[in-house]
Amino acid sequence: MQKKIPQRQCMGCRERKAKRELIRIVRQPDGTVSLDFSGKLNGRGAYLCPDPQCLKKAQKSRSLDRSLEVTIPEEVYERLVKEMEVSANG
Repeated sequence: MQKKIPQRQCMGCRERKAKRELIRIVRQPDGTVSLDFSGKLNGRGAYLCPDPQCLKKAQKSRSLDRSLEVTIPEEVYERLVKEMEVSANG
């Protein structure tokens, strides 16, 4: 019997994908927002495909802000762009 693969919805394209394929953005209990590559940080999480188009859609619609119930700092978006460039080239 095959083990069930956890699915999460991308906040940009709204597609459901395997949790491992997505980047997790987390709002920790103290209110800070950061990227979580382990998927184990404590706090409220939202997911994005590692695709710059999905990031643009999520930024424009403010879906990450609504999902995490906080305004996402510009530094987090900048770090996401850098991580996507690295994963695309690497």
